[in-house]
Amino acid sequence: MARIPPPVAAVRTAVRRGLADLPGDALVLVACSGGADSLALASAAQFVGRRVGLVTVDHGLQEGSDRRARSVAAWARDAGFDPVRIATVSVAGLPGGPEAAARTARYEALTTAAADLGAAAVLLGHTRDDQAETVLLALARGAGPRGLSGMPGRRGIFRRPLLDVARADTRKACAALGLAPWEDPHNTDPAYARSRVRSAVLPVLVDALGPGVLGNLARTASLVAADNEALDELAGLALESARSPRGLSVRALAGQKAAIRGRVLHRWARELGAPGAALGFGHVVAMDALVTDWHGQGAVHLPAGIGVARHMDDLVRVVPSYIK
Repeated sequence: MARIPPPVAAVRTAVRRGLADLPGDALVLVACSGGADSLALASAAQFVGRRVGLVTVDHGLQEGSDRRARSVAAWARDAGFDPVRIATVSVAGLPGGPEAAARTARYEALTTAAADLGAAAVLLGHTRDDQAETVLLALARGAGPRGLSGMPGRRGIFRRPLLDVARADTRKACAALGLAPWEDPHNTDPAYARSRVRSAVLPVLVDALGPGVLGNLARTASLVAADNEALDELAGLALESARSPRGLSVRALAGQKAAIRGRVLHRWARELGAPGAALGFGHVVAMDALVTDWHGQGAVHLPAGIGVARHMDDLVRVVPSYIK
């Protein structure tokens, strides 16, 4: 029997482990752009003996993107994927830059497809290298532990089984299997921060610190994610114990460590209706000052017109007219 090339085996093993908890007849969808990562992922998912469908998203951001989507869909049908869907999305009017808007539209389309088709999971082709890039970008933004934890292996219906697989191995797997990946021009476009990290920053780090730096960055994300999970659990308990008839008890909050108190305030602000994407570090610091550095300051303005003020021994929500 012919020996399976190690990169092919690495991808297949990762996918098998990533799906081990699902029933054998569960439908799994692969989000596939036609690039090396998602092609290798799709091939491996089909190999492990699953019911596998495929969704390719046309963002409409490049000339010929519709032809690329049709080409990926045609390959998938010929390869035996079922069902196969092309999701055409528009990024117009979505918040953030082009990358953020495209990501929002893509995840909405994939979520809709999964619901329509009754899929148990949607597989995403992010690799160890993508995780390393995510950690570096988070560091550059001054992100806290949540940002440094990178992309989760699982969140809701989405799974990323290749986070421990090198990007080079997905390319080698495609070559070994005779798959011809599409090269997304956005991946080398210096207009995008991730592309600059990929083409200019990571090669310098690898040259200076050795190839192990990519795995170490990805491992850091895993370690921080585990810490976040524990801290979030403690913060949930602290939030419940801090609730008062009017809001949150200042006395209860003041008794918490800063790492827990910040999470409590962030979670409470989300409960009040502040959108997570707009809720920043400065908002949480200002709310924390109402607890730890109270000197009569006014209300804190949160996104979506939400105000938080200190009233005697409680943090309370105040209506916009009160805080103008």
